[in-house]
Amino acid sequence: MLDEIARPDDVRRQNRRLILGAMRQYGLLSRTDIVAHTGLSPSTVSAITTALIAEGIIGESRDTEAGSNRRGRPQIALALSPEVATVATVELALNLVHAVLFDYTGQVIAEQFQRIPTLEASTDDLIKSVSSMLDELIENSPTRAGPLLHISMGVQGVTDAASSTMLWSPITPDSNIAFGQALSERYGVKVAVANDCNMIAEALRWTDPENYAEDFAAILLSHGIGMGLYLKGKPFLGAYSSASEFGHMLHVPNGALCRCGRHGCIEAYASDYAILRDIAGEDENAQPTQDVNTVEFNKVADIARAKDGKERNAFRKAGQAIGSGLRSLFSLIDPVPVALVGPGAGVFDLLEKDLRAIVSGTSGWGATQDLNIRCYPDEHPLILQGCMMTSLLHLDTQIFAPGDAPVKRAIPA
Repeated sequence: MLDEIARPDDVRRQNRRLILGAMRQYGLLSRTDIVAHTGLSPSTVSAITTALIAEGIIGESRDTEAGSNRRGRPQIALALSPEVATVATVELALNLVHAVLFDYTGQVIAEQFQRIPTLEASTDDLIKSVSSMLDELIENSPTRAGPLLHISMGVQGVTDAASSTMLWSPITPDSNIAFGQALSERYGVKVAVANDCNMIAEALRWTDPENYAEDFAAILLSHGIGMGLYLKGKPFLGAYSSASEFGHMLHVPNGALCRCGRHGCIEAYASDYAILRDIAGEDENAQPTQDVNTVEFNKVADIARAKDGKERNAFRKAGQAIGSGLRSLFSLIDPVPVALVGPGAGVFDLLEKDLRAIVSGTSGWGATQDLNIRCYPDEHPLILQGCMMTSLLHLDTQIFAPGDAPVKRAIPA
C-alpha cells in the first residue's frame, strides 16, 4: 500500500480505512501488526491510531496476545471500542421478525423475537412490528451502549438495487415495501435492506474466508430457495434488484406450480413444500402450502432414509432440480464452492447423489468430488451476522474512516 495518493484528505481516509479494516478482520493488533497487515509506514500508523484513540473509535490495553511471539517489552494491543456505536439488525422471514442490537465490536447488546402472521400482514403492520421491536431494544439498552448509527435488514424476498425497498416477497401480500425510507426517517440513520441470501453470503465471507472469498454461491434451501453469489470478491446484484433468484430459474417448462405464481421453477421441485406435495400425491399444480411443519418434514426425511419409496423419490427429484440449477449456473460462471444453507442442508444426504450426478453428467467437468459443497442447516444466525457485518463495515468505511462525528442517539418519534 502507498501512504500517499492525490489529496491529503484522500490519504487520511484511505489510511484510516485500511487500519480499521485490519482491526475488523484480525481483532487485537499492535501497531507493529498493523504496519505488517496494511503496508503503511510506522509513522503513519502511529499518527492515525493516535487520532482514532482520541476520537474513542479504538482503545489500547496491555495484552499478551498482541506481539506475544516477539522478544522484549510487551506490545500495546489496540482494539475497536465497543461503546462507540450501536448497529441494529432485523431479519424478516415467514411469520418471524428477529431484531438484534450489536456494539461496534460485533457483540450482542440485546435481541428480541416476535412471531407475526406475515401472510396476512400489510405494509403498515410489518413496519409497525419492526419499529416497535427496535424502539423497545433501544429504550432498554444499557447506558454504556453507543449511539445507533446504522440499521441492516435481511428479508425473504427480492430487494431493489438501492438496498432500500422489498420489491416482492412470498411471505406477505404487499409489494414495494419501503422499509429503508420508513426506518431511516424514524431513527435518523442509514438503512440497508437486502435479500437474506445475500446476507448469508456476506456472513460466510467473514466467518470462513479460507473457503468463501473471491467466488462462491450460498444457496438457501427452505420454504423458498434463493442464492447469494460472490464473483471476483464482490456480491453479484442485478441492475434493478437483488437478482440471483436461483430458486426461480426454469427447471421444467410448464412444470409444477411455484409459490411465485410461475410454473417449472427449481423451487417448485426442491423446496420443502414441493417435496411434501409430491409425497402426498397432490397435483403438481396444487396451490403450494404456505407454511410447512418442520416436524412433518423431518419425519418424511427419516422415512426416505429408511426405505425406498415415494419419500425417497421426492428427495431425489429435489436433488435433480438443484443439480440442474447448478449446472446452468456453472455453465455461465465456471464451478465455484457452494454452501447449502437451511433445512434442506440437513437432508443433503438424500439429495447429494442425484445432485452431483446431474452436475457431472452434463457439464463436462469430470468427477463430482471436485464440486465443493458445505452444509449449514440453520440459516438464521448467518442472516443476522451478514446484516451485522453490513452495518459495521458501513461505519468503518463511511463514517469513521472519513472522520465524520457520530450522530446523537436516535430517539423514536
